[in-house]
Amino acid sequence: MTNTTLKHQVAGLDLPHTDPNDRLQRILKAALPNQGNNALQPHSDYWNAAFFNLHQVKIFQQASAAEQSAIVQLANRSLLEESYFIEKAGVGYMAKMVLLAETVEERILYALFTADEATHLSQISHFLPEQLQTGINDPFLSLLAEVVESADKTVLLFVLQVVLEGWGLSHYRRLAKECHHPILAELFTSFLHAEARHHGTGSTLFNQIPVSASSQAAILDVLAQFLFMVQMGPQSVLTAVEQVKGHLLRSQKIQILEELDTQTHSGTRLQILRSLMRGASAEAIVQALDERGAFEPLPAHKCVY
Repeated sequence: MTNTTLKHQVAGLDLPHTDPNDRLQRILKAALPNQGNNALQPHSDYWNAAFFNLHQVKIFQQASAAEQSAIVQLANRSLLEESYFIEKAGVGYMAKMVLLAETVEERILYALFTADEATHLSQISHFLPEQLQTGINDPFLSLLAEVVESADKTVLLFVLQVVLEGWGLSHYRRLAKECHHPILAELFTSFLHAEARHHGTGSTLFNQIPVSASSQAAILDVLAQFLFMVQMGPQSVLTAVEQVKGHLLRSQKIQILEELDTQTHSGTRLQILRSLMRGASAEAIVQALDERGAFEPLPAHKCVY
C-alpha cells in the first residue's frame, strides 16, 4: 500500500463499503443489534430552517421555495455527514485504544466502546441517501483523522475523549431535541449514554497521568486549530447558501454571518468546550489557550477571507 493509503489508516475515513449484495452484509446484519430502521428511506427535513437560524437571513427569506428547500437540504446533509465520519473515525480510534490499554479493565472497556461506535456508524448510515466514501476534504475531519493517528496516548485521551466526546454530548443532545424525525431523534438520544461513558473514561484516565511538555504542546496545537474553526462560525450554513444562490461577494458573506448571529453561535460553543477542560492537568492548557484568545468568538468580518 502507498503512504497515501496509510495516512488515515486508523481513522479509516476513506475506507470503502462492500457491495450491498456481499455476503458480509448478511453476516453484519445478523451481528448488529436489532435496529428496526433498515427499511428507512432517507429524506432531508430532519432539522428546519430555524434550527440553522436561516429564517433570519435576508437572502434566504427572498429565495424561492425551491431554493430555500435546497439550502436546508444541504445544511441537513452536512450535519449527517459529519456525524457519519465522526463515528467512522471513532471505530478506528477505540480499536486503537484496545491495543494501547494498560490494564485488563481498560482493554475490556475500549473493546465495548469499539462496539458502541460500530453500532452508531451502522445506524447513522441508514439516514444518508448513499454510502459515503471519503470526508477528508473537510478541515475538521482532516484534523480529527490526524489526531486519531497520533502515537501520544495523552493527546488522544484529552483531545478526543475529554474535549470532543464531551462536546459530542452537547451536540447530539441538541440534534435530538430539535430533530423533526422521531426515529432519528431517538437514535441521537440513544448515542448519549455511550458518549457519556466514553467521555467519563477519558477524563478518568487523563487525570491519572502526568502531562509531559511535548504532550501539552501537541494538545495546544490541535486545540488551537479546532477552536479556530469554531470561532469562524457556521461556515457550513454559509456554504449551503452559496451553493444554491451562486457566488457571494465578501460583503454578502459578512452580512449572512451577521444575520446568522455568528458571535453568539460561536461564543456558546466555545464556552461549552472551555468548561470541558477541567482538572489540574488541564489548567495550564486552558490558560495557554486563554492567552491566545482561543475562546473568544470572532466578529463576522473576521470570519470571511
